[in-house]
Amino acid sequence: MYDVNKGYEVAKEFYAQYGIDVDEAIKICNETPISMHCWQGDDVIGFEKKEGGLTGGIQTTGNYPGKARTPEELRADMEMAMKFIPGVKKVNLHANYLEADTFVDRNEIEPKHFEKWADWAVEKGIGLDFNPTYFSHPKSEVATLSSADEDIRKFWIEHGIRCRRIGDYFAKRTGKPCVINHWTPDGDKEFPVDTISPRLRMKDSYDQIFEATKDVTGVIDGIESKVFGIGAESYTVGSHEFCMGYVMSKGIDHIIMTLDTGHYHPTEVVSAKLGAVYAFSDNVLLHVSRPVRWDSDHVVNFDDETRAIMEELVRLGKLDKTYIATDFFDASINRVVAWVNGLRNVRKAILAALLQPVAMMKDLEAKGDNSSRLAVTQEFKAAPFNLVWDYYCAKENAGVGLEWLEEVKEYEKNVQSKRG
Repeated sequence: MYDVNKGYEVAKEFYAQYGIDVDEAIKICNETPISMHCWQGDDVIGFEKKEGGLTGGIQTTGNYPGKARTPEELRADMEMAMKFIPGVKKVNLHANYLEADTFVDRNEIEPKHFEKWADWAVEKGIGLDFNPTYFSHPKSEVATLSSADEDIRKFWIEHGIRCRRIGDYFAKRTGKPCVINHWTPDGDKEFPVDTISPRLRMKDSYDQIFEATKDVTGVIDGIESKVFGIGAESYTVGSHEFCMGYVMSKGIDHIIMTLDTGHYHPTEVVSAKLGAVYAFSDNVLLHVSRPVRWDSDHVVNFDDETRAIMEELVRLGKLDKTYIATDFFDASINRVVAWVNGLRNVRKAILAALLQPVAMMKDLEAKGDNSSRLAVTQEFKAAPFNLVWDYYCAKENAGVGLEWLEEVKEYEKNVQSKRG
């Protein structure tokens, strides 16, 4: 292993000539929370005492051995991954990860069914985020919050109400805000004749959920759109326009827009949407994933779009106004490796964005010197930020380079491989 401290000093010297405070960049990067999604560890199955697989246009591909089968195994796997993910972390749960001795339906869940998760989070000093699970249920086969069947719609409205109350419980237990993301798979394989009625029903459902829980505190609600899904290729009730319209029309601080990097047409990118959304909103919930030709939720790479998103947040001055969460599930590789790679890449992209001369670039732009602006932005694509990243990882005892991989492989050999 090379001398990390020596490399860091070289990098500091490089960045100093552009007026960049490397230590401050590390501090901001480290203090930016990233919410780690639990569903990578067990392929989005959860712990409900029921039969049936994934529905709602969600598919997990692969059958790599060793996935978590119990809440205890899932928490152990997450702890292993978190060792090698530097910086402030939260954990993001779906409602189907409840813990109960007998089957509890979605409209009956209570804080007590997540008490062990809260105990664990308090012990680890981390916050908890939450998601209603509007999929993989007999009552979600046709529609949920937009259902024309009033009994089914009431069932899912009650689910949303109970999820917000669980979020309130998490916020009180952990002392940290709970970010709840609302996403439904409602849609149609063919283009429907009546496109507005389902949306009016979904609008009313959200209104009922928020009205019934207006006493809830410490909860931030993201409304998430999607362009299409399997079985909903032609029409999605909760489209981008619907979700943005709902959020903007409410004008309520705790109801914000969720931008998922996999939920748009392949020619669209979230990095290009952030400035437009922030022109009207104070906060955004960001789901970081990696689409490959469609919303395939691949493990996040340190790729151009991930970097562009973080660069945009830093340049907008909105990094601290953005709730960042990961959202991917790969069952073809070791699931702990997937977590570590994905979350480290998100954190690395944040640090790389902070190590850019934003004030200089803005000044050049304001002066109309677009030639110099181009030269500076391109020069910093090859800046030695990785020397700073290695130092940061060493400082946080999170493993430099690939040091972490050997320990995760040992964990796979000694723990995960014995699960059958």
